[in-house]
Amino acid sequence: MKEREHLISLDSRDLSIRKQCDLLAISRSTLYYEPKGESELNLRLMRQIDELILEDPTLGALGMTDELSEYGFKVNVKRVRRLMRLMGVQAIYPKKNLSKLGKAEYIRPYLLRNLDIVRPNQVWAIDISYIPMHKGFMYLTAIIDVYSRFIVGWQVSNSMEKQTQTALLKATIEKYGKPEVINSDQGSQYTSEHWVSFVSSQGIAISMDGKGRATDNAFIERFFRTVKQKHIYLNPAKNGLELHQGIAKFISRYNDRKHQGIGRVKPKQRYQRVA
Repeated sequence: MKEREHLISLDSRDLSIRKQCDLLAISRSTLYYEPKGESELNLRLMRQIDELILEDPTLGALGMTDELSEYGFKVNVKRVRRLMRLMGVQAIYPKKNLSKLGKAEYIRPYLLRNLDIVRPNQVWAIDISYIPMHKGFMYLTAIIDVYSRFIVGWQVSNSMEKQTQTALLKATIEKYGKPEVINSDQGSQYTSEHWVSFVSSQGIAISMDGKGRATDNAFIERFFRTVKQKHIYLNPAKNGLELHQGIAKFISRYNDRKHQGIGRVKPKQRYQRVA
């Protein structure tokens, strides 16, 4: 299975931007995304929020405001709540009003409880996460094969729109085939007619995390923690292209390094061995 060996070159004379994107199965518009803009203070707040939520995913806006004050940020809870929403960050705890996450009619049950995951493409998990940059921020969506921990698909974008999620899933299916089940959280991207209709049309069973449960989508959350702590925080990108290139290299290494959660086998080998 060939990894993403070639990085996009904006001034290549041999391959057009469109052709390079087609070869890499990424959206052409990704290359022209500019980081989301906020004030310098808000960007520093968001970076700190991101680190704090990795350590304690139960922090809501009020608790986060208190924690930020310990780091010298004297801001009100209204600002913190807005930034957390912009980042797509939600505290892990039972919520009274589920409709704030997404449309209740499109919520599906969690299918992975007590399920023996014994082969590649049996279960994929998808999620989206805020990514801080040198100036601004973007979002990373990743799809992980739960059995092998192999990252089968990913993309960076400047929005959390549902269309970006289905586009990534479609490209990943074209490359690796389709899973039997795909698991996500109950965010608005996934509890939408757009997402549910597309996934169902592919004959894929839809699974969603239980309300307020921190462990249901643990594998993809663990990957986000790893990529942020070992790459993103240490190498803040200056633009979307640099971010894409850095994540491409990191994921290539991640897929080809021994993983403790699967008996110190490389995700790439475990995925290929049975797939």
